Amino acid sequence: MSDPQENTPAGPLAGVKVLDFSRILSGPYASMVLADLGAEIIKVEPIESGDETRNFPPFQGGLSHYYIALNRSKKSVSLNLKTPEGVQIAKDLAQQSDIVLENFRPGVMDRLGLGYDTLRALNERLIYCSITGFGTNSPHGDKPAFDIVAQALSGVMSVNREPGQPPNKLGLPLGDMAGSIFSVFGLLAALFERNSTGRGKHIEVAMLDSLIAMQGYLSQIYFVTGQSPQPVGTQHPSIVPYGSFPTSDDHVIVACLTERFWHNFARCLDREDLIKDPRFALYAERLANRAALEPIIHARMTQDSTAYWLERLEQFDVPSAPILSIGEALEQDHVAQQGLIETVTHPQIGEMKLVRGPIRFDGVGPAKATAPSLLGENTADVLMHKLGFDPDAVDRFVTKGIVKTIP
Repeated sequence: MSDPQENTPAGPLAGVKVLDFSRILSGPYASMVLADLGAEIIKVEPIESGDETRNFPPFQGGLSHYYIALNRSKKSVSLNLKTPEGVQIAKDLAQQSDIVLENFRPGVMDRLGLGYDTLRALNERLIYCSITGFGTNSPHGDKPAFDIVAQALSGVMSVNREPGQPPNKLGLPLGDMAGSIFSVFGLLAALFERNSTGRGKHIEVAMLDSLIAMQGYLSQIYFVTGQSPQPVGTQHPSIVPYGSFPTSDDHVIVACLTERFWHNFARCLDREDLIKDPRFALYAERLANRAALEPIIHARMTQDSTAYWLERLEQFDVPSAPILSIGEALEQDHVAQQGLIETVTHPQIGEMKLVRGPIRFDGVGPAKATAPSLLGENTADVLMHKLGFDPDAVDRFVTKGIVKTIP
């Protein structure tokens, strides 16, 4: 049987060329999403050691798990941007590109001679996206920014904990990923606008701004009440019952976002009397009497096992789930049915598993990915086939320390 991914269309961004100067996570995640959508990504890396994440353990055959996770379906060009020739090569590639993506501190690309104004003068259709920690005009603008820093300043860490416990960061690197996600939104909008104007734009996305924009109802609680939301762990600040509940051998997630689900849950517990109890009849009453209701739920649920409750909660149509480890999540039937894991072949490592992008068009997911590149793996090919250099010229660049190639 043939692989269904082999016949997958190239994607809606087929033909879009992205020159990606970004590294670590916030930029590479964005360019990987664009690659999943069909764009061609040329990733520019320093000749010394490449993207810093290439050195983060653990490794698979010498390739970092971190780099693997964020750099599928890209071409690696190893370029020395501290040389005039290296900068000129980057400019030549930018002239052929639709998008330039970078995530340095403000001003770094200008100092390299590759800032927006410089590249726009060469290509007025160029869409230039800068992902920063805090933005050009922020009082924090010159400070280094990493995921945990953005999480701390966004307020997210203050609520990501059980009551009375120290603040905790999110397990997902959402500070970085929020910047990635909003940059993709901006890039797609700019591509759409360029269809009518013929001109590109400079998009700026700050990680901290993005996390604050994702606060959702938490910020509105503060605006409405004047009080910062307090930590409630897995529970919900305004919906009860909602969260993790203990069983005789583990925990189960229950989420009663509507009165119907609350009624279903009460019946599931064999406590239909709770539905008419004035302390628990409506949202506001349950929230005000959380301290009285939750011990009743705990007492009942700890009498039986997780397996028992998962079956019974499904029977009574109550939103619920077991709490899976990362490994269990990747091995569950849903992942296999949705085809969320694919195996690609790396030229040196052999087979490796990757998580596929989630977006489907007409029921079809992304085209089959290519394995993350070795440092400089595509340098010679890009220089010869994109910029017209002959092999002797490429060899001279290598000798002068302007580029790095794979022998």
